Amino acid sequence: MKTAKKTGAKDANAASPSKPIDGRIKELGDWRGEMLGRIRGLIREADPDVVEEWKWRGVPVWEHDGIICTGETYKDVVKMTFAKGAALEDPSGLFNSSLDGNVRRAIDIREGEKINEKALKALIRAAVGLNAAKKKPAKKRSA
Repeated sequence: MKTAKKTGAKDANAASPSKPIDGRIKELGDWRGEMLGRIRGLIREADPDVVEEWKWRGVPVWEHDGIICTGETYKDVVKMTFAKGAALEDPSGLFNSSLDGNVRRAIDIREGEKINEKALKALIRAAVGLNAAKKKPAKKRSA
């Protein structure tokens, strides 16, 4: 697992994005923290090269050649929002939220619900593959 590298004097003292995610999991102290931690582990298993970020004033974000998904916590759900979910095949029917959007799709997980880990890891890998396929090639420099 990699964390994004920050540049600049201000960012030099900033904590790794993994630390605030650790803090959020601990701070929740209930099923939502446990679920966010479990989701995080599955993302890392599915993509060992994932980059963790902490964006938008407190949202865990996982990236690989672009955003894969976010991990938001609400009172009644832990929401995984896939940035390009509408473009992903979902044969197991994991997506159950944001189904009307043109780009994103989400998975709302409620207390006591089980995760289809195999299907979720496949969805994460598909999102990474989609990002890699849409990645713009590096510009060639002229000599």
